[in-house]
Amino acid sequence: MPHEARAVVAAKKGAPVEVLPILVPDPGPGEVLVTVQACGVCHTDLHYREGAGGDAFPYPLGHEAAGVVEATGPGVTGLAPGDYVVLAWRAPCGRCRSCRRGRPWYCFDSQTADRPMTLLDGTALTPALGIGAFADKALVAAGQAVRADPAARPEAAGLIGCGVMAGYGAAVHTGGVGSGDTVAVIGCGGVGSAAIAGASRAGARRVIAVDIDDGKLDAAERFGATDTVNSRGTDPVEAVRALTGGHGADVVIDAVGRPETFRQGFYMRDLAGTLVQVGVPEPDLSIELPLLDVFARGGSLKSSWYGDCLPSRDFPVLIDLHLSGKLNLDAFVSETVGLEDVEEAFARMRRGEVLRSVVVL
Repeated sequence: MPHEARAVVAAKKGAPVEVLPILVPDPGPGEVLVTVQACGVCHTDLHYREGAGGDAFPYPLGHEAAGVVEATGPGVTGLAPGDYVVLAWRAPCGRCRSCRRGRPWYCFDSQTADRPMTLLDGTALTPALGIGAFADKALVAAGQAVRADPAARPEAAGLIGCGVMAGYGAAVHTGGVGSGDTVAVIGCGGVGSAAIAGASRAGARRVIAVDIDDGKLDAAERFGATDTVNSRGTDPVEAVRALTGGHGADVVIDAVGRPETFRQGFYMRDLAGTLVQVGVPEPDLSIELPLLDVFARGGSLKSSWYGDCLPSRDFPVLIDLHLSGKLNLDAFVSETVGLEDVEEAFARMRRGEVLRSVVVL
């Protein structure tokens, strides 16, 4: 029997989201039904609302979620009703060419639920990032539900499902930050702040936070930034060079995803340094760089997909760091809101007023 639930749905491109009744089916083979307790408001949800995620409307939004398994489908092992889980939008298939080569964090055929959630009139929904967790219940592939320690409150734990993991992993996995490195992070929202925390935990001797908002720069220091640069009135490339002996940073993380920040990051690196782009760009943006500079400066230009994480491995690690006082997930939660407040939360996110709004159900 399908379960009726409330969900935040983007019905058409650019239109305000709506809270609508939906039907969530019982889990089929390899699927689990999750009662959602909390879900963070991520910029990717806004991308879907604006049509950047495709045109398969209507989209139920929300993907940074924690909750409790309500039911499991045939063939599911390792999960049982009552288990506390964090949802992941990447669940390695184990079969694609990347998984077979031992790189499941790049899985090219990530698992999602096969059975569609629908509107009451039967219209099939396309869950954003394969989850759709601004809802009372969500149906996901079993691999998307990662067991977690219930001592971590869902408002904080759910953020590991996207923004925190993406930023932390961009520093630790993609950027390979190591002891003694110098690191610059452009953009100190939720993802950038997590990158700062990751770089600090990895042993960077200097972590430079770059943003145009003094409030976010103040918060960046709480996550481990040793220096801050307000780029509204300062050339951030020159400022970072001045803080690194005139050389530039070993690793630069662009958590914004715009041509101007990518260019700043490119020239903010030391020779043979690494630039990691983890900020998701709008689909119409492009970048042009002198090819001789790309060659002469050397190093690496990398995109970070989900912080190159393996959720089953990395989510429990971050939860343990949080519970041991080494990674303050609660500090990412700027406010808690209800399902009906998501549109206003998008507006506050656009204005840069929050690290994360979190929907509590």
